[in-house]
Parts: sequence; structure tokens; C-alpha cells
Amino acid sequence: MKAPGTNGEGALATAFARLIGNFGPISVMRYMGEANAHYYASRDPLGAAGDFVTAPEISQMFGELIGLWLADIWQRAGRPEPVHYVELGPGRGTLARDALRAAAKAGLVPQVHLIEASPALRTLQREAMPQARWHDDLTGVPGDGAILLVANEFLDALPVRQLVRAEAGWRERMVGIDGEGRFRPVIGDCPMDAAVPESLRGAGTDTIVETCPAAAAIVSEVATRLAAQGGAALFIDYGHTEFRTGSTLQAIRAHRKADPFTDPGKADLTTLVDFAGMAEAARKQGACWLGTVEQGAWLQALGLNARAEALTRAAPTQAAAIEAARNRLAAPDQMGTLFKVMGLAAPGWPAGAGF
Repeated sequence: MKAPGTNGEGALATAFARLIGNFGPISVMRYMGEANAHYYASRDPLGAAGDFVTAPEISQMFGELIGLWLADIWQRAGRPEPVHYVELGPGRGTLARDALRAAAKAGLVPQVHLIEASPALRTLQREAMPQARWHDDLTGVPGDGAILLVANEFLDALPVRQLVRAEAGWRERMVGIDGEGRFRPVIGDCPMDAAVPESLRGAGTDTIVETCPAAAAIVSEVATRLAAQGGAALFIDYGHTEFRTGSTLQAIRAHRKADPFTDPGKADLTTLVDFAGMAEAARKQGACWLGTVEQGAWLQALGLNARAEALTRAAPTQAAAIEAARNRLAAPDQMGTLFKVMGLAAPGWPAGAGF
């Protein structure tokens, strides 16, 4: 069925090969969803020994500024109680630790709720945030009290559906096996024209449209909670502020880009977030969209440069490392432009700083 070493020798690759061999190609959405579920359940993917590094791991400044943002909007909303800090996909708990330390200095000491499915990462989070409560999804978060929610590099790992314009019309992009036994994208058989926005149906052959039903559902649920309970939310990820066509599926392994169709479950599969679509999903559920801005500009508006200077004064021997971290977080050729920050708030809540 497959040549040795082509798809990878992992259990998931074997299972996918058997499934495709018996029943035909599977959707890109299923492939990405099952691959990432396997990947995150089995390891700590962060840090130099892992596959990628997120902003909270680069510098404490990132989490501290988020904590101050949350404290500021909470104070200007009248300091409602009870109040819940909620984080989606909290990694090692580094962001939560840094954010809540800074928020506490401003008087905000919320109940802490972490949404995490990975047993490996929950173990690390307990070391950083022993006072937290863990949930598999948002349904476990209390329904009373304002919510201050953060999701950093969470939406990008949710599975996308890809639709491609074939000669005969729109079809779903699937994953099959080529003549050499490798996983490769193929075009499905079932017409999918009805799933494509009318404005795009006349697009040229080979045009690809990505949608992420899971991301839209989560943003909608958060917006519904905000409208009902009060609060604010920050979604931080790499993506674009206007809808674009084309496949953005990529794999990251050992800090390098890899073939997303090789070794499923052994690399982090991600796509660029459609923030325009996410903002529309939030507005439909009654939340206020504060804006979507570049991460670099947002952090600088919150005082990144001043915080870097203060850290340098306190630890002058670390000046070079602090400057390198500041640059990585905010410079246009690093994370500053590619990464975006989307803010949401409950009706009647103040506008958030930096938007």
C-alpha cells in the first residue's frame, strides 16, 4: 500500500494509509484534525527541544502586557465580580503565569480556567498555575461573572476545510495516496458549490478556499458568553485581516517548515487565521469587535519599549537578550506584522487599549 519511509512509520500514518486504501481519500479537515490531536496529546511541542516557540516563551513582556491590558479594561468596566481568567490552549502556562502576576499588581485576581486537551501539557500547566481549574472545553467555565479570555496561537491549529475549483465545479480537497505511496492532496468527487460564497463561485480553476468551522464555532461561543456575562477577549495568531484564497496549510517540525503530508501526527499543522471571518462570527453573536491589529503595533501601544527598558535597568547584563526578545515580538520582519491581535468585548464594555 505504501513504500517504506514515504508517509512515515508512525501509527497514525499507518492508520491513514489503511483507511484511504479501504475507503478512498479523506478530507484535509479530517487529516489535519486527527494529525494535530495525535501530535498535541503525546508531547510538549514548545521550546528549543520542541518544534516551535510561542511569544510567551520568548519573553515575560508578552504575558505581562496582556495581563495589564486585561486589568485595564476590567477596571474601566467597573471592576465586576466574580471575574474569570480563561485561556484556550495555554501551552506550558507561561502566558497565564506572567499575565496574572502583572494583573494582580493592578488589583485583578480572577478565578483561573485553562482549556486544555493535552495530558502532557496539563502536567506542565499545573506546575506553573497550581490554582487553576482545567476544562476540556468552554462548557465547564462558570456561567456567572465576567470573562477575560486569551487565546494565543490557538485558532491556527484547528482543522480547516479546503474547497478547490475543479473543471467540473467546486469540490472538497482531500488527501489520497499517490503511485509511490505518499500522502498527497487530491480533488474529491462530491459537488461543493453550495458551500462556497456566491461571490467566489466564478473563480478560476485551481482556486482554493479555506474555511475553519471549528474556529468560527469557538469564536461564536466566546462572543455569546461575552454578550451574556460581560468581559473581553484577545485572540492572537498569525493570519490576515482580509479574506484571501489559496492554501495556507503548513507543517512545523524542529523549528523548520516540513511537508504537511509526511509523518502525520509528528509535526504541528497550522493555517493562517481568517480574522475577518472571525470578527464577523463574533459580531453575529452580539459581541463588540474592538479591532484586529498587528501584534508589533499593539504591543508597542501597550508599552513594550518602556517595559524592555525597565527590565534592562534591572538586569543590565541581560540587555542584549531583552532587546532581541523585544525585536522578535514586534519587528515587522519577525512576529510584529504577520501576527495579529483581535479584541472582543461585551456590549457596554469600554474599548480596549491598543485598538
